[in-house]
Amino acid sequence: MRADRLHNKNNNLFVLTETDLDKVFNQVKEIQPEVLVIDSIQTLGSSLIDSAPGSISQVKDCTGELMRFAKETNTPTFIIGHINKDGNIAGPKVLEHMVDTVLQFEGDRHLSYRILRTIKNRFGSTSELGIYEMRNDGLREVNNPSEVLISQREEELSGVAIGATLEGNRPLLIETQALASPSTYGTPQRATTGFDNKRLQMLIAVLEKRGGYRLSMRDVFLNIAGGVKVQDPALDLAVAASMVSSFEEIAIPPHICFAAEIGLGGEIRAVTHVESRIAEAEKMGFSTIYVSKFGLKGIDFKKYGIQIRAFGKLEDIFQDLFQ
Repeated sequence: MRADRLHNKNNNLFVLTETDLDKVFNQVKEIQPEVLVIDSIQTLGSSLIDSAPGSISQVKDCTGELMRFAKETNTPTFIIGHINKDGNIAGPKVLEHMVDTVLQFEGDRHLSYRILRTIKNRFGSTSELGIYEMRNDGLREVNNPSEVLISQREEELSGVAIGATLEGNRPLLIETQALASPSTYGTPQRATTGFDNKRLQMLIAVLEKRGGYRLSMRDVFLNIAGGVKVQDPALDLAVAASMVSSFEEIAIPPHICFAAEIGLGGEIRAVTHVESRIAEAEKMGFSTIYVSKFGLKGIDFKKYGIQIRAFGKLEDIFQDLFQ
């Protein structure tokens, strides 16, 4: 019914409505497809196991049979599994242990973009990221994710800073949005979207202790634009700059971006692959990037058309940025 609704007219795509694994293999041997997709493993059952589909024994046995088929025939096989409310694969954990790669396709129902993450990969990196746009005619690959993750604004706003992060080997420019408003309750609120809440509280403590910004009496809200979850410490400086920008009500020029980690002493720490971050910022049209002065050894500044501002202390950056 779903294939009919999608008007499937591709002669190279075969759809089989079947939950018996033995009958599936009979059709596979007859057609010999280049790629096999099972949707979903919880609805599949084998006659060799005396239990209902979706049970631990059925899922384990069916997955083992599909793995054996894929290895023996060299056929790429995708097994789709249900997920629970927490976003984890439903059912026994043995399913994740048996397969070679676990891919997670996530997205926000209110956004048109979808993110493909690698949770497990026996033969490669697990930190790679793919971004796609959901359209009426299907998914479209986003070749330049930085354009998606940086929102277009008609005017300069306070509390907005651009950070250069890294997903696997791919540099991305991400917009961080912060709002620091006077607290109306006894305990200030700390809320984040796409960023670790404990790391946000650490950065607030550093700004208050080392920078003198009285954020302890402010509600602080932080949002990573585009619905992306970021764990790269190189986004620390962009997050701190966006909070100070909102606190001081001073907009950061849109042609400036940041790439550095912040230590507890207020020092600006170096991050990995700083050259690729600088190159990505230059490609996206930024004129200035703030980085740590401790991570620029061996870098030729002349080959870049972007101004590289290197500092070692947090207060020095803010004096230079908000002077």
